[in-house]
Order: sequence, then structure tokens, then C-alpha cells
Amino acid sequence: MLWLEVIVVLAAIYFGARLGSIGIGYAGGLGVLVLTLGLGLKLGSIPIDVILIIMSVIAAIGAMQVAGGLDYMVSIAERILRKNPKQITYLAPVVTYVMTFFAGTGHTAFSTLPVIAEVAKEQGIRPSRPLSIAVVASQIAITASPISAAVVFLSGVLEKQGIGYLELLAVLIPSSFLACMVAAFVANFLGKDLKDDEVYQERLAKGLIKTRGTTKLEIKPGAKLSVAIFLVSILAVVTYATLISDKVGVIKNPVVPRNEAIMLFMFAAATFISFFTKIEAAQVLNSATFKSGMSACICVLGVAWLGDTFVANHIKEIKTLAGDLLNVYPWLLAVVLFFASTLLYSQAATAKALIPSALLLGVSPLTVVASFAAVSALFVLPTYPTLIAAVEMDDTGSTRIGKYVFNHPFVIPGIIAIALSVIFAFVIGGMVL
Repeated sequence: MLWLEVIVVLAAIYFGARLGSIGIGYAGGLGVLVLTLGLGLKLGSIPIDVILIIMSVIAAIGAMQVAGGLDYMVSIAERILRKNPKQITYLAPVVTYVMTFFAGTGHTAFSTLPVIAEVAKEQGIRPSRPLSIAVVASQIAITASPISAAVVFLSGVLEKQGIGYLELLAVLIPSSFLACMVAAFVANFLGKDLKDDEVYQERLAKGLIKTRGTTKLEIKPGAKLSVAIFLVSILAVVTYATLISDKVGVIKNPVVPRNEAIMLFMFAAATFISFFTKIEAAQVLNSATFKSGMSACICVLGVAWLGDTFVANHIKEIKTLAGDLLNVYPWLLAVVLFFASTLLYSQAATAKALIPSALLLGVSPLTVVASFAAVSALFVLPTYPTLIAAVEMDDTGSTRIGKYVFNHPFVIPGIIAIALSVIFAFVIGGMVL
């Protein structure tokens, strides 16, 4: 029966991956249906906190986008990139990392990808180099963002293990950022120069390569204010989470727990942005960020529910098979998270599905923290939205998918960035935790 259940789980994930986008969530729900009503397993828990945090954060970012805040941030990013165009391969991941770090979602990278491609092309730099590491950095930054659902979930789990919110961020932020910068250095040497690239030369001869010049964005009157309100709300989240933590203990027995506080601060930010910038709240529903965020909620619901249903019913068998192995080779947890995230398409869903089980198996909190960046291997399969966008926005043809599917420019920088994030987190975590 166990093997049949494993087949159901894998089939659901595979089928969902084939459907793409929100389809992974659909298929995950179908898998839960088959496992419970079909095979008699006990229903797992719904990852409700993770979903609600994503919803509330996306609601605030959607309001900021309608108010013009994202366009304003993109304009700042473009100025930075065009001021130092020769350093585009290093500046691009910094820009996408920072934007994702503050927003808690990698979808903010969409707006910067055309700028990155254009600046690289103007300088004769192979666009695949900055685009590849920029996409990877936006994914890894999720594992360091103070308001991302994945980080908030991990923090909640590790608080019971004696690791506070600030301690967690103190490990995740420097380890992930430094890893991305080293990966950017490697990416700067990958692939042929444009002048030597056959695909580029062929497209150039056909007149398929266009130069758009500087992007002209109309910055709305309330754009700067919306960004300021959102940043203040993030500061409020971090401050409040610190004050109520067991390590600091300034606020004892808080009326509002941390997860709920994040939701409330985000709703407050959305309210203030809507009111003071005079946007129509209904427009938020049509924003690209809101739509992609709600899609992420469905994905997390289906996939994490599927994972929890299977694991909760077989925790004894899993302990027997994997417990000793993970204790001897703790780095294997990073490998498991890496391959799981390639299929689950969500840092939060991967964390929710596997990390509680790892702790039950006796894996040390340090190992869990260090391995956390591995949930960001969303670049392996060339189907993730930001990856596809990078390919489509590079008209030089340098950012292309090879005929063997996995031979694309995102793999090497991505693997290097995640591997180094894990190594750096082990080192930094050993000093901080």
C-alpha cells in the first residue's frame, strides 16, 4: 500500500508540473483526495498560516503596484544599473535580491528583467549572464526576507527549538547574499561573448534585435508615498517580532502573535496606501502582483497539504529509513530540499512539507537553518515564471533553453548560489546560533 501512496504523490506532482503555474496546486489537491477517500489515509493539516501571510503581503504589494510604487522602484533600479553598466552582472542580482527581500515575493523581479537585458545588450555583455543570476538571486532572497511566508514559517517552527527571529535573519541574510555575489562572479564568465555567439549573429543578421533605450515610466504622484508606507510596515513587522520574541522578551504574553501581526501590519499598509494615494481598491484585484500571489496561495495549499498528508501518516517509516542517515550526513537535508523544490515550485510549500519532518527525525536546528536556502531550486526546470520571462525578454537569444532541457544558463549559477548559501549558513550559524 505504501508504494501505491508514493506513486500517487509523485504522480500528482508530475501531473501538476506538466500543467504548470497554478496547476501544481490543482494536482496537489487531487492527490490529497485520492490518498484520503481513495486509500484511506488520515487527512493532513492545511498550511493556513503560510497561505494567509502570502495573501496579506500580496494585498499590500498589489496596492503599492497600483499606486505606482513598483514603477518607482524599477526607475531607481534602472538608474543604478545604467550608472554602472559595465558591472551589470554584479548589480543585477543586487537589485533583484533587494527588491525581493523587501517585498517578500520574487515576482517583483519581473519589472527589472527588461532593464537588465537592455543594459547588458547596450554594453555588448551577454545578457544571459546578468539575467541568470538575477533570477536566481530573486528566488534565494525569499529565504532571507523578513516577511516571506517561507521565512515566517521557519521562524515559527524554530522558535520551539530556541532560535529567535532575529538570530534566524542574522544567518540567512548574509549567507544568501554573499553566495549570490560569488555566483555572479562565476556567471560573468559563462557562455560565449555576444560577438562569438552563433545564435546572436544569426538573429542580428535577420534584424530581430531591437534597442529600446531608456525605459520611460510615468511615476504616479503617490508612488513614493506608497513605497515609504510599505517599508515602514516591514520595519514595524521586524520590530514587533523582536519585541515579543522569547530572547528579547520586552512584551510578555502579546495580545497579537507574530504571524497574525504580520497580516495586520500588511493590511494596515494596504489601507494607508489606498487612502493616502487615492487609488481604487478594486484595481488591486487586476494587478499582476495580486494575480501571481493568489496563484501562489493555491499552489501552496495543494502541494503542502499533499506533503503533510503523506508524511503525517508515515512518520514512523520515514524515521526508520531516513533518521540515521540524516544524523550521519546532515547535509543530505539540503539535497532533499533542493530536489523537492524543483517539483513543488514554492519555497513555502517545500518548507512546510519537509522541514517539520526533518526536525522530527532529529535533525539539528543548525542543519535546518543552513539547508533552508535549498528550497529555492525553482530554476532547475525551465518553467518558472521569472525564468521564462528572462528567456523571452532577451532578444539576443543568449538566454535560451538547450535541447536537453536542463542545459540552460540558470543551472550553474543557481547550483553554485545554493551550495554556497548552505556552506556559508553552516559557518555563520555556528557562530550566531
